[in-house]
Amino acid sequence: MENLRLDDFTKYKFLSGIEHSPAGDYACFAVHEADLEENGYKSHLWLYDLDKERCLQLTALGRERSFTWLNDDEILFASIRDPKDQERQKKGEDFTVFYRINIHGGEAREAFRIPMRAGDIKPLGENRFLLTCIYNPDRPDLSSLSDREKEAELKRRAEEKDYEVLEEIPYWSNGKGFVSGNRSRLYLYDGETGSLEALTGEKLFVDSVELNADKTKAVLIGTEYTGMMPLTNSLYVADLQSKEVTRLTPGEDFAYASAHFITDQELICRGGSRERYGLNENARFYLVRFDGSRELLTPDFDRSAYSSVGSDCRYGGGRGMCLDGGFLYFVTTEGESSYLNRIDKTGRIEKISREPGSVDSFSVKDGRILLVALRELKLQELYSLEDGAEKQLTSFNSWVNAERRLSAPEPLSFEISPGVTCDGWVLKPVDYAEGRTYPAILNIHGGPKTVYGTVFFHEMQYWANHGYFVLFCNPRGSDGKGNEFADIRGKYGTIDYEDLMRFTDLALEKYPAIDPERVGVTGGSYGGFMTNWIIGKTDRFKAAASQRSISNWVSMGYTTDIGYFFAPDQIGATPWTDQEKLWYHSPLKYADRVKTPTLFIHSDEDYRCWLPEALQMFTALKYHGVESRLCMFRGENHELSRSGRPKHRQRRLEEITNWFDRFLKEQ
Repeated sequence: MENLRLDDFTKYKFLSGIEHSPAGDYACFAVHEADLEENGYKSHLWLYDLDKERCLQLTALGRERSFTWLNDDEILFASIRDPKDQERQKKGEDFTVFYRINIHGGEAREAFRIPMRAGDIKPLGENRFLLTCIYNPDRPDLSSLSDREKEAELKRRAEEKDYEVLEEIPYWSNGKGFVSGNRSRLYLYDGETGSLEALTGEKLFVDSVELNADKTKAVLIGTEYTGMMPLTNSLYVADLQSKEVTRLTPGEDFAYASAHFITDQELICRGGSRERYGLNENARFYLVRFDGSRELLTPDFDRSAYSSVGSDCRYGGGRGMCLDGGFLYFVTTEGESSYLNRIDKTGRIEKISREPGSVDSFSVKDGRILLVALRELKLQELYSLEDGAEKQLTSFNSWVNAERRLSAPEPLSFEISPGVTCDGWVLKPVDYAEGRTYPAILNIHGGPKTVYGTVFFHEMQYWANHGYFVLFCNPRGSDGKGNEFADIRGKYGTIDYEDLMRFTDLALEKYPAIDPERVGVTGGSYGGFMTNWIIGKTDRFKAAASQRSISNWVSMGYTTDIGYFFAPDQIGATPWTDQEKLWYHSPLKYADRVKTPTLFIHSDEDYRCWLPEALQMFTALKYHGVESRLCMFRGENHELSRSGRPKHRQRRLEEITNWFDRFLKEQ
């Protein structure tokens, strides 16, 4: 077997979006892989035959990332295949082209096109669709204009590229660019006439859409606003025959996270008021009736209903919930793993999967369950789940375990208080030998409300193959252990810092082969914040790599896409109520104490933790004579390490590894 190589991630296959056909005989999913030549990703649709238990590739162009089933034999997907269409988009035209393909053979053919940027689309029957589209009153529908008007509008758009007019917050969004004035609107499309009809108003932003069983109604979660998007929202019901949209819930201090028809007149929803634990409060399940009444089904439910298990080996997403047989299926994060569950209208919850790891995508049809999951040290594969037993159905990434040396995570935990533990793990170097000493890297996750687990993590496996111990844990603030454990509002850099330092001390005690004079620290997002914080509090780490970080809560709060609500909630202050508290929790305050050589990794389109956060800390360190380096990635955003362009991801990992090699190995 060979050592895992830095660029091996470019050969991995990433799976997403598994969904059964209407009859349940087949399932479709997307498979993604890096394309180094184009410095992007190729995505193809694959088909799984449940009866014959075999997979086959359905599309080959490499641009098919998502889809919906039209019927038992056909799939609908959006793609820009015609070079002329690609040129039109470059010139500023907004449109979406949908193709249909028969799963039994034949080429994909154009089905229809929408003169807007379409999002979620749901077939309502032959040639009738419900879909969301991005609407902005400053960008008129070109298809409604004459040739002369169209030419004038395209000229105006070309000229407007030099300007951005902002009238709302958030005015930009990570991964989406400037969004001031944009709304996700609900539309009906009639394929027979080619008509596209808006069902919702110009100011309502539609977050999610779910249909009832006979596809005559839809429930929407939406937010109507002007000037500043609030954190609350409402439920709306759209009658798809009368085309009327009715607000079901009154204006209130409540936020819905999901809504599905459990009966034709009742909805099972997740939501909460966030009164006790703020933004990170775990939503609970409610039964909402069409008379507007709401009944709490799960008063004791204290889990996140999604997978927050970290990995840098995913691309694309998938359905987070689905209805089948009177049950709503959903994922929870518990401890260091995520599991599939289901709930009925009485609020009874049953855990369906048992294997540790991460459920990344799933589909259920007539009780037959398919999962895209990370298991043990395996990369994503497709699994079936029956009576609690999983069966692996694909081997897209089996070569990694067969051909590469991997390090198994060894658990290392300590008790914070009676009955409450901080869970962590240690990866030994793959060439570990008794009597030798090794450098180590403490890796801190983002969030903070996410978790590390035992699933495959490319960067950490690479470092273990490169001669490092790798240390990682879930300090207070992490997910998986309920609201109280995750709640570090107003405490950033205090109890979480204590947990990370105790874990590092324990690792040095339990693994004497770690050289305490050659330990580095890194992390991204919240992990970048903690890296900045740590180097201002201690000199124990000989090198640091701070990625997509926060250094100043005042600037972060009023420049980033989530800052205006995230900073006040998480720190508990604004510049007008308690500026000193914001400054107290800002790593920049302590930058004059830093002695640790530090690398900063940041992207110029990271609107979640904007570039000035890294620039301020880098400048402060240079000002005080600390050896430091900043590597900025153009055209990348907050997701650089997970879905950035392949060559950029490679350069990022090279930068971090070379930095640690310089200070932890070249002694």
